[in-house]
Amino acid sequence: MLSKLFSISLLNSFLFSTGFTLISVGFYFILKKNKSHIYLFGISTYLTFIAFGVFITNCNEDMENLNHFSHHLTENSSENTIIFKVRELLKPNAFSERYYVDVLKVNSNSVKGKALINVEKDSLQTNLPIDAIYITNSNLVDIKAPLNPDQFSYKNYLEKQQVHHQLYVNSKNIFQLKNDSQTLFGYAAKFRNYINERLSGYNYTNDQLSIINALILGQRQNITKEVYDNYTNAGAIHILAVSGLHVGIILLILNFVFKPVERLKNGSIIKTVILLVLLWTYALIAGGSASIIRATTMFSIVAIGMNLKRSTNIYNTLAISVFILLLIKPNFLFDVGFQLSYAAVIAIVSFQPILERLWSPKYKLINLLWKTLTVTVSAQFGIIPISLYYFHQFPSLFWLSNLVVIPFLGVILGLGLLVITLSLFGTPQTILSDAFGLVINWMNQFFGWISNQEDFLILDIPFTILQVVVSYVLIFSVYKLYYQKNYKWIQFSLIALIAFQATFILNYYNTKGDSFIVFHKNRTTLLGQKHNDQLAVYSNLENAESNTIIRSYGVKNSLKTFKSTPLHPIYKLKDKHLLVVDSLGVFNVKDVKIDYVLLTQSPKLNLNRLIDSLQPKAIIADGNNYKSYINRWSSTCQKQKLPFYQTGKTGAFVIHY
Repeated sequence: MLSKLFSISLLNSFLFSTGFTLISVGFYFILKKNKSHIYLFGISTYLTFIAFGVFITNCNEDMENLNHFSHHLTENSSENTIIFKVRELLKPNAFSERYYVDVLKVNSNSVKGKALINVEKDSLQTNLPIDAIYITNSNLVDIKAPLNPDQFSYKNYLEKQQVHHQLYVNSKNIFQLKNDSQTLFGYAAKFRNYINERLSGYNYTNDQLSIINALILGQRQNITKEVYDNYTNAGAIHILAVSGLHVGIILLILNFVFKPVERLKNGSIIKTVILLVLLWTYALIAGGSASIIRATTMFSIVAIGMNLKRSTNIYNTLAISVFILLLIKPNFLFDVGFQLSYAAVIAIVSFQPILERLWSPKYKLINLLWKTLTVTVSAQFGIIPISLYYFHQFPSLFWLSNLVVIPFLGVILGLGLLVITLSLFGTPQTILSDAFGLVINWMNQFFGWISNQEDFLILDIPFTILQVVVSYVLIFSVYKLYYQKNYKWIQFSLIALIAFQATFILNYYNTKGDSFIVFHKNRTTLLGQKHNDQLAVYSNLENAESNTIIRSYGVKNSLKTFKSTPLHPIYKLKDKHLLVVDSLGVFNVKDVKIDYVLLTQSPKLNLNRLIDSLQPKAIIADGNNYKSYINRWSSTCQKQKLPFYQTGKTGAFVIHY
């Protein structure tokens, strides 16, 4: 975190790490016999670990590497010849198939670095194979930041994946080169494709196959938006992400299958090795994503402790897995999945025993359902603050989704693995494969039904990072209060509760003030007028208030958004005025001093005449104009020495008043 907040060079972080290490070693020998100032050794050790954290984070920043491809691009980007290797298939968007690629060469220079490639969709085109090498003359361009305030930043997200540039290509301007070498990820991708070929003989629908690929093989690229949204709104999206839940269940299945191995000499060690090999093989086949790697790391440590009969502390196990993962890839710390998975596991091991003791059912089935419910509710204690901050919604029927599916997920995964194994041996369509397809259909229909209960899905919940921090302080203090019922933790819990209430008061005061926003949206005019905690929306777009841009801005700023109304010709902003000049090109205004002019819908007008007539302070052009018009207006304003703001370049234009 410090390495992100402060710009500390690689050399300086190395010197700090070395210096603090030497100081810690020195204190160890000096204070070994005389422990009166032992705290000095503790302080120096903490500082040593912090310094190494900064150093390791800097080492993982690809852009700091002099061999990164960004340092070898020529100024005229069209002259660059790029050779890249396909690394990972991503979920496509409406226009492109997308991949992470490793850039191998820029012109004649061997380079390193990761980039995003967008391949224009083509009905005849197949997916680029993993590990395939291609050459192209397309431009590597910087990934753009969002143009509207409080909009999701794909740029920031990709930066955490060490991706800072992207390519836009089509099947005609990339050419495949011969490649004799193949990585384990390439073999894993071929194996997944082979599995899908074998499964195609079972006549599964596209929705069934996409869920099977997500549930067992960790590939969610082909899930339709409708099905994905159903699982999200039902609070069951974690079922489609191969992570701790899946790896834990698979570990239990494997542990049961290989239990007879324990009878052999050194059986526990042999069994542990087999489990680790199979777990990591599965992680590789499932794509080796961040969630799978961290789950496999965590359960590898659990498997070692479980089979070597060593007493383990789950918190220590979690801490070890976090430590190992962050040593290898510090940016995991900023990954949403990383935060959610560890928050959920910590909450489950902390709160589930407390909830389980509230009731002890006599019957096994009811007891199983009760344990499932306590696990599900416990997980929510850990993930709600993070989930509200990132997604701003709460599926209140999450407990029903998990209560119905989670108890049977082990059986579903086991059946799925069995069906895949049978398909690999060439077994024709059987009652087992049909039953598995039927189960997948039931899951899709059930989560679709849950998703349609819109009254139980709470949307657009404002939640700030400060509220996240205070929420966890409150949750921790209540947890400690349960076990240590004393004045100290009562006091701490009440202070945390007051602090949590204070965050809402602070949010309310942060909304004070008035502003007018010209949002950027292609082929549409979108305006917002904020008055304290209220937002009026103006647009000719139907239901503009539900547009993603408006919703994001309203939620992040805790605003109440009103139904949109058509555009007005003039907006009074306290003592200022903004004139909207649309396709009609009318600007004959009398008795009103115009401060800002918004050009929209590509009006045909003489801009010189408008400027001479109105003498505004600035001209604004939104995304609802032809580029040729914008270029002409920009030249005119430059000659007139008048500020010109193009939302497509400078982002949304905000007037505070």
